[in-house]
Amino acid sequence: MDLIQVNKESGGIGIITINRPRSLNSLTRAMMVDLARAFKEMDADESIQVVIFTGAGKSFCSGVDLTAAESVFKGDVKDPETDPVIQMERLRKPIIGAINGFAITAGFELALACDILVASRGAKFMDTHARFGIFPSWGLSQKLSRIIGANKAREVSLTSMPLTADVAEKLGFVNHVVEEGEALKKARGIAEAIIKNEQGMVLRIKSVINDGLKLDLGHALTLEKERAHAYYSGMTKEQFKKMQEFIAGRGSKKPSSKL
Repeated sequence: MDLIQVNKESGGIGIITINRPRSLNSLTRAMMVDLARAFKEMDADESIQVVIFTGAGKSFCSGVDLTAAESVFKGDVKDPETDPVIQMERLRKPIIGAINGFAITAGFELALACDILVASRGAKFMDTHARFGIFPSWGLSQKLSRIIGANKAREVSLTSMPLTADVAEKLGFVNHVVEEGEALKKARGIAEAIIKNEQGMVLRIKSVINDGLKLDLGHALTLEKERAHAYYSGMTKEQFKKMQEFIAGRGSKKPSSKL
């Protein structure tokens, strides 16, 4: 049985599933390596336009398998090729997390590495680094505070109390909360809406948003201006013509329903 499942669908959607439900999808070192490889494979496959990331059964990911903690934490953790979060951050295509059940510690960090999150109503996000004496290394101590605010992030991390899906949505961390069993369906709907757009620009916009988040607003606005100038300066008359044809074709269609 593959503990990390990779499915590529004909419509441009790739699905990566953590498939160890009897252990609530806890991660071994080998699973982490396979997960990193799966995201790298999705990036290289030009037929894939959006990636959905989920977990089998009643949990998204309950964190690292602590029965194999030494092999995980003392392994070659600095190797970016085997680091799933680094590979997620390098993935040019949008990643939609479909979160069911628990996303605990490393699972929380994997959720933070997604671009868009859909959570089932019963989903819970927990940071248990402090409880078990584990130092965060996949970004939770830095990313969460930038999304939900420093005070709330400190409370979540220092108390190890769960952040519910409904609260996470109110704080702007989760995009959509859906009924149990509906997260993957909602994620597919968002993926299909993304795929209808011009894919080159989808990649560029994801990149400029994510890169800009690492900068202060002034430098981020300069980054946007520079990339826009480089993009338009490099366009040929044929490309401008295709842009006009694409816009005209989209304008003749009825607008889709709201997300």
